[in-house]
Amino acid sequence: MNMASIFAEPKQLPHIPRVVQELMESFRGDEHSLNIDDISGKVAKDQSLTAKVLRLANSAHYGVPRTVATPQDAVMLLGFGTLRTMVLASGVTSAFSKIEGFDQNAFWKNAFSIAELSKWIAGFTPEVDKDTAFTCGMMHSVGNLLIRMFYPKEAASIDQTEAMSSSKRHTLENGQFGYNSADVGAELAKRWKFPEIIQNAIAQQYLPENSEEYSKEAGIIYIARYLKRAHDQNLSEDEIVAGFPLQVADKIGMNVNKAYSDLASLGELHSGLDSLIED
Repeated sequence: MNMASIFAEPKQLPHIPRVVQELMESFRGDEHSLNIDDISGKVAKDQSLTAKVLRLANSAHYGVPRTVATPQDAVMLLGFGTLRTMVLASGVTSAFSKIEGFDQNAFWKNAFSIAELSKWIAGFTPEVDKDTAFTCGMMHSVGNLLIRMFYPKEAASIDQTEAMSSSKRHTLENGQFGYNSADVGAELAKRWKFPEIIQNAIAQQYLPENSEEYSKEAGIIYIARYLKRAHDQNLSEDEIVAGFPLQVADKIGMNVNKAYSDLASLGELHSGLDSLIED
């Protein structure tokens, strides 16, 4: 069950539309070199992708003043960054087939929550792009899905052990496979030709526990996961502050005092992407 076996047969791996890979180029600082009309035109040629993007753009979350009828409308009314997020989310969520006995809707809702929290944290962290942080958060657990696709019985066994113990999932995965979902997710991001900043964020997301060196985006994912657990446990603001991973926040340069004053807004965070996974 070495990791190479997962990637041994490329045809069995999830695939994303070419336009999604092209949009990833903008995270390398090439946004202004992209032809926005050309990108919008390519999105429009993919009927499934277009339908999902328009469904998102016309949702109440974005509150546009008129109906968004085309990807070009989405750029004009919502901006390139929002269109990019919609296309990436639509392409990535569609890439994975259904896994029997696993709640993928809940999985993606969690990923979208981590993405929105990552974007929020980036607002208090210097030299971090909010949209990049959002994408890193959205992608942080795709390796989990891939492991479930190839090793469903082993993943289910880890589910049971995790539920009955205090062990962390990546530790259980390391014990079972010799690698964890972060390793798998980073390799998938590499094969999808995502930029290194996203590959590194996925790969290093557990390193803040035991390493001096990791990317700021990895540290942001780490803190976002803490905040999501705090939210799920209905912790008060005082309890969140008391348990906040200050060592990680300090390493990434996060302004925690300013963030603490904005904690109340976390209850209102919503990515607007949930309609992607609604039946």
